[in-house]
Amino acid sequence: MQLDVFQALADPTRRRIVEALLSGEQQVAEVVEKAGIHQSGVSRHLRILSESGFVSMRPDGQRRLYSLRPEPFRELEDWLGRYRQLWEERLDRFGAALEEKRALAQKNPAAQGGPTTRKRP
Repeated sequence: MQLDVFQALADPTRRRIVEALLSGEQQVAEVVEKAGIHQSGVSRHLRILSESGFVSMRPDGQRRLYSLRPEPFRELEDWLGRYRQLWEERLDRFGAALEEKRALAQKNPAAQGGPTTRKRP
């Protein structure tokens, strides 16, 4: 069963496991401690993360060491990068509109509901 990268990371427990592995290669027991779930659950989630390409396992004698693979994260970054321009353009337009409003308010405080220099009778 091949999971979509978004399906693989949609589960909060798998995201905690990914966070736990950020510090480097670890045994299952270390991941169990950091993720806060039973060993059987961690093993199941590690299998899913491995099948989706996020995690690799390296045998070391009796131990199995798990680590993150960078490739799927690069793929996610590339995919998101296509949309980054969209939200950056919107943020730029929003910033320009705010700046225009500030400039207008400085020129004419009364028009913007700001303080006026006129005294009341």
